[in-house]
Amino acid sequence: MRPVASWGRLSAPPHDVVELGDRDRVAAQIAGRGPGIAQGMGRSYGDACLNPNGLLWRTTGLDRLIAFDAATGRLTCEAGVVLRDLQRLMLPRGWGLAVVPGTQLVTVGGAIANDVHGKNHHVLGTFGDHVRRLRLVRTDGETIECGLDLQPDWFAATIGGLGLTGLIVEAELQLQPVAGPWLEAQTLPYRGLAEFFRLSDDSEAGWHHTVSWIDCTAMDGRGGDLRGLFMRARPSATPGRPWRERRRRMPFTPPLSLVNRLSLRPFNAAYYALNRGRADTRIVHAEPFLYPLDSLLEWNRMYGPRGFYQYQSVVPREAGLDATREMLQAIAASGEGSFLAVLKTFGNRLPPGLMSFPAPGVTLALDFRNTPRAVALFERLDAIVLAAGGRLYPAKDARMPRAMFEATYPNLVRFTRFRDPGMSSGLSRRLTGR
Repeated sequence: MRPVASWGRLSAPPHDVVELGDRDRVAAQIAGRGPGIAQGMGRSYGDACLNPNGLLWRTTGLDRLIAFDAATGRLTCEAGVVLRDLQRLMLPRGWGLAVVPGTQLVTVGGAIANDVHGKNHHVLGTFGDHVRRLRLVRTDGETIECGLDLQPDWFAATIGGLGLTGLIVEAELQLQPVAGPWLEAQTLPYRGLAEFFRLSDDSEAGWHHTVSWIDCTAMDGRGGDLRGLFMRARPSATPGRPWRERRRRMPFTPPLSLVNRLSLRPFNAAYYALNRGRADTRIVHAEPFLYPLDSLLEWNRMYGPRGFYQYQSVVPREAGLDATREMLQAIAASGEGSFLAVLKTFGNRLPPGLMSFPAPGVTLALDFRNTPRAVALFERLDAIVLAAGGRLYPAKDARMPRAMFEATYPNLVRFTRFRDPGMSSGLSRRLTGR
């Protein structure tokens, strides 16, 4: 047994970690050994990728490419392949992943199990929209091949299924043709939520990637003085200035969180001031635009030994303005704040998975240090999200009440029929009892 933490670093419970490295032996390695859960890079913030005091099947050794059709962009690979490695290999060949999350340091299997989304949801949907086939191994030894046209019910249950239908061993992905790694980008400062929604609506048709950073420390408890930076980009065939990765690392865990009331306001003010004058169109490399936090490895250490929570919600568009304003007011009134506050609209499309998180509407994601005040704030935010008809993102969650999960994921009962009895996680026990 050894301690394993998720990205939020709220705890590091002991696990019996089994490294997987041969896809042909996975069935024998996991058969009859559960309950366990698969873990890739461990980038889930809460307990979706943890199984405290139990088995953890580490999949990063399943990192091989199996087949690639250069004419069609169809790629078959093992589930432990990391998105960064895949992108850097395929982009020079004129192909790339259609959808990537805010970090590329996740595995293909993790991206499928959480049906991750990116800044281009309004154009290309979720990661699961571009998966064509899956090979799933169950803890009873059964292997299931599934896809849109082959056992589609199993396919829909596994995409966004939080690793609970079995262990994903390999996947066939449909890549997108790309001209290169360059983007034409703009950063537009704005004031007020109405202006954010106007920019979002105006940008959907002509811009491939859209996202907004907001300064929730500048907003008073009555909702005044919201400011933000709206960032949008689209693919470009024109190369920009040479880009070289500058990888830095948070070298240690400080004894106290560096994200606190003293640091948040000046940090957010400086970030806004440095970026507000960048409304001109410029050519940028895709990596720093799409994955800004990947430039600082282990940035989660900044929150100190107590770790941190991420709270990400989605609410329907018709309730989006009022619900988002109410959440930001509650955050301001609580005295808590976030230097990673992201606001984005999802496109008007249904996700491919029974338990996928994205839905038409607006999503707000914030990081909070682990304090009693923040935990109390979450109850207030839960009430706002529920009243608006929204839900929370399980991949980011570490404390959602079970009743809220059951009320906001209407396909839960149907999904339960596909669960592997030998698969269990801290999240599944907390939210489903097993």
